Amino acid sequence: MSNIPVADAHCDFLYYMTQDGWDINRPTRNQAVALPYIKQGGGKLLFFAAWVDMDMRKDCLQQALDMFDSYFTMMEENDVFVPLTKDYTPDGDKIATVLTVEGGESLNAAISNVRLFHRLGVRAMTLTWNYSNELASPAMRRANKGLTGRGREVVREMNRIGIALDVSHLSDAGIDEALEISQRPIFASHSNARAVFDHKRSLKDEHIKAIAAQNGVIGVNYYPGHLVKTGDASVGDIAQHIAYIAGLVGSEHVCLGSDFDGMSVYPRDMKNWSDVPKLFDELQRIGFSDKEIRRIAYDNLHDYIIQFVD
Repeated sequence: MSNIPVADAHCDFLYYMTQDGWDINRPTRNQAVALPYIKQGGGKLLFFAAWVDMDMRKDCLQQALDMFDSYFTMMEENDVFVPLTKDYTPDGDKIATVLTVEGGESLNAAISNVRLFHRLGVRAMTLTWNYSNELASPAMRRANKGLTGRGREVVREMNRIGIALDVSHLSDAGIDEALEISQRPIFASHSNARAVFDHKRSLKDEHIKAIAAQNGVIGVNYYPGHLVKTGDASVGDIAQHIAYIAGLVGSEHVCLGSDFDGMSVYPRDMKNWSDVPKLFDELQRIGFSDKEIRRIAYDNLHDYIIQFVD
């Protein structure tokens, strides 16, 4: 399928733009997010994540601010990109963007930084990446701990000012708490179905159902290690996770969260943004209607995040 607008809830391009000088217009050999590819793939709404690398032993807040600066530079130098607004439509030539944060350690545990991030345009944030921090415990650690007291304060402030709570990377206990205390719908930007392939970074059925019950969405990612046991993944495997979630809670609660530029390996037929339409062909092949595919490709994510947009 072609000529269908596409929204993506997660990519890691900003990290490499900041650290390695990647250019959105001139892709390197391993770069998946580039303007030529985005246009070929029908990209119309992209979430650009500021991912904080705790291994760098560098101030986490400063890392985030450096990536925010890269985001604003990208926006200024490419007038095709516009911040998502309530009146944006995907019908024209413009591509809407949303600034997000991956890893609450970037806050340096300060509630005032939640407000600062919001003022700078951040509209979604995870509490963790793969490390425990002052806010919560991640999925990729043995101890299944939940949110800290400060983490609960951060969630309440995110709710109050309008930053979407992204539970990707959060522990099972953390997701339980987030669902309990959040007064606004939460979402998972790049998480798959644990029932399809048993990986602790993916969501249990009960969490998928609870997110959907809050009118949240789940963005399926393309990382082979989250799709299949062998790691040799294809577009068909991505489609199976989408189909499972849609069968469990309805196609209106599934979206795409590629994790492009956040992976060292890719599915054999999904190497960059230009390959995304292959996924819609596969969804059509396994029985999804054009209306359902349009929802999964664009409408579900747009309709979720727009409540957090000024």
